[in-house]
Amino acid sequence: MTHTDDVREFLTSRRAKITPEQAGLPAYGGNRRVAGLRREEVAMLAGMSVDYYTRIERGNLSGASDSVLEALARALQLDDAETAHLYDLARAASVAPRVRRK
Repeated sequence: MTHTDDVREFLTSRRAKITPEQAGLPAYGGNRRVAGLRREEVAMLAGMSVDYYTRIERGNLSGASDSVLEALARALQLDDAETAHLYDLARAASVAPRVRRK
């Protein structure tokens, strides 16, 4: 599993664990295509654009500031161990060599 996969798996699994009601959001309609929160809802709760959150969830944690990581931890209601893991993933992204796509 690559670092990108680790980030994606971690964030999507944590996003799936939280219902809109648990996050304090109104539930619109009965059928949701995803378990838990949508990307748009996480982005809104974390105070960032949907595009930026999507890039982070796809594994681009490189350069994410502590305030961004703290906002994600709050939005996803991470416990101390999960928050530490998020920071570890961000640190690993900062030192991992970037692969250029052609």
